[in-house]
Amino acid sequence: MFDVWKNVLEEVEQNIPPSQFATWFKDVHLASISDGVVTIKAPNIFKVGQIQKKYDPVIKLALKHNSVEFTDVRYVVSSETTVKPRSREVKLGDINKKPAKQKTTTPERVEKTQRKFDPNLKADYTMDTFVVCSNNNLAAAVARAVIDNPGGKYNPFYLYGSPGLGKTHLVQAIGNELLKKNPDMKVLYMPTNNFYSEYIYMIRNQQGEAFAEKYASVDVLIIDDIQMIVGKERSQEAFFDIFNDMYQKGKQIIITSDRLPEQIRELDVRLSSRLASAGAFDLQLPTFEDKCAILKAKSEYDEVEIEDEAIEYIANIVKTNVRDLEREYKRILTYADLKGVTPLEIIDSGYSNTASDSRKNGVTPRKIVETVAKFNNLSVKEMCGKSRVANIKTARQVAMYLLSEELSMSTTKIALEVGVKDHTTVMHGVKKIKADLNTDFGLREVVAEIREQIYV
Repeated sequence: MFDVWKNVLEEVEQNIPPSQFATWFKDVHLASISDGVVTIKAPNIFKVGQIQKKYDPVIKLALKHNSVEFTDVRYVVSSETTVKPRSREVKLGDINKKPAKQKTTTPERVEKTQRKFDPNLKADYTMDTFVVCSNNNLAAAVARAVIDNPGGKYNPFYLYGSPGLGKTHLVQAIGNELLKKNPDMKVLYMPTNNFYSEYIYMIRNQQGEAFAEKYASVDVLIIDDIQMIVGKERSQEAFFDIFNDMYQKGKQIIITSDRLPEQIRELDVRLSSRLASAGAFDLQLPTFEDKCAILKAKSEYDEVEIEDEAIEYIANIVKTNVRDLEREYKRILTYADLKGVTPLEIIDSGYSNTASDSRKNGVTPRKIVETVAKFNNLSVKEMCGKSRVANIKTARQVAMYLLSEELSMSTTKIALEVGVKDHTTVMHGVKKIKADLNTDFGLREVVAEIREQIYV
């Protein structure tokens, strides 16, 4: 069966542009052939919709050419991770349907007289509104495992990633889901800065007993941005004691940060070793398909009409994070609503010159090259020379990547800017940085910092 699918893919590849095949058929597989129904699985909703809309005829033709007899071809969403999440398959007809909004029990719907403990959670941060894609599917699966068995295998649950990728949403969703299952459970979400402020207030007002009693009563503690505790030694000690007490009692601890524990300078060694004792799980930068899936799901949840072409446009121009992606989406929808036109008409009317390009005003290739060199303590001459020393070579490749991503320069022009002769060297460099960004958190942080400095 799967040899047949290999032949089908080869035929499809011959009949569509290479760039389209690489974009839409990666991670697309044949699930089954049963009772005349061919089932094909793809990693996210948006990819399912696009393949069905644009490539269904060519797939069916290729199946026929490979002697596959069928009455229907169905496309479903399928996500496979080492920890199995509770996923649902999405069928053909679901793609263009708006889901009916479900009434769910959230903490805000519980009468205040019934809830004696404020969890400090946002009611709309739920697992239903968290879009699971390739950049976050493992973390989401672990979150489900925590919901099913708090205090179990994934305790503590340490979640890290760059700002704007959905860490706060996911950890608060865990809290909300636990409260749905057990409204009597005491869940507390606490940003680290708030914990510090509360600790200082306790010291000044000599309320140590009340402070200790509060945290002793908590069943699930969610601490957001633990890196903010650096430099606050007494707060670290207080949190260490709370952590140990909860852990020994089998209570769930959930921690978020923008980096791994060992990357947080001046963090207490004992605390650092305990934070990731059950593993560390990250949220990565979303791929193009991930961003499309997020926007598609958001538009369905918001019950707004936005063309697939508009979604692709937004996914292409936003290179940073999910927060910026949603901001651009809302901005385009606002313009469209004010002018009484569709989002695509706003884009076609020159929107890119006002919104997406506004940050780029004043940004030149030279500025990008100089910023990368300065960040790496190199001169432009050193970075753009012929040195093969690892740190210089990486800096040069980062410059290539940013020239490509930020200014959409051709590989030939980039080669001239960074002092390499062959444009294929640029292609290799850009491709390498893109691949490394998926797994190298330190590199992601570096690129993000350089990107911010470029636009200062």
